[in-house]
Amino acid sequence: ACQKDHRSQHKAACKKKLAELFDEQLFAPPPPREDCPICFLPMPASVDQTTYKVCCGKVICCGCLVAAANVENNTHSPKCPFCRNKA
Repeated sequence: ACQKDHRSQHKAACKKKLAELFDEQLFAPPPPREDCPICFLPMPASVDQTTYKVCCGKVICCGCLVAAANVENNTHSPKCPFCRNKA
């Protein structure tokens, strides 16, 4: 009831606070990038340079995927470079 009675008095202050909160979220620093669980280097910023592996739930950099593919190029069943399950 109080909010409805005094809405006109607080409307401008509420809009200002909402704008400040939106700016804080908009201009907040991005979360830290995770490291590749295999080589422990920071993940590339581009999403197309990483791959999510469903078998273990890990995101792996393409460098580790290429290295694993080169090692296993003589095998017929590629394996996940992290958990070694069949991909």
